[in-house]
Amino acid sequence: MPSMLVIATTAVPDHLRGALSRWTSEVVPGIFVGSVSARVRDQLWQAVTESVVNGAAVLVHPAPTEQGYAIRTAGTRRRVPADFDGLTLIRMTAAPKVKEMQSPS
Repeated sequence: MPSMLVIATTAVPDHLRGALSRWTSEVVPGIFVGSVSARVRDQLWQAVTESVVNGAAVLVHPAPTEQGYAIRTAGTRRRVPADFDGLTLIRMTAAPKVKEMQSPS
């Protein structure tokens, strides 16, 4: 039975965006919404995880949980889902430190 999914992407290759748009609608740049079977959803997510490289992606889909949905992530990002007594919360990680250029003395 088809169910709705949302995939949000950041800095992913164009070929991945094309693959996602075959099954979903890109409602705004990087946000894909569709209604697909669990099998297609899992195959799309596998394609995302294999192609994300330096970008990031988040999948939200219905699931039999207290919240009624599940979250999957791939790539690098500051927001990381964390399980807290059966609820998925979003944990923020520290921003990457930028090394300062030192001038020769």
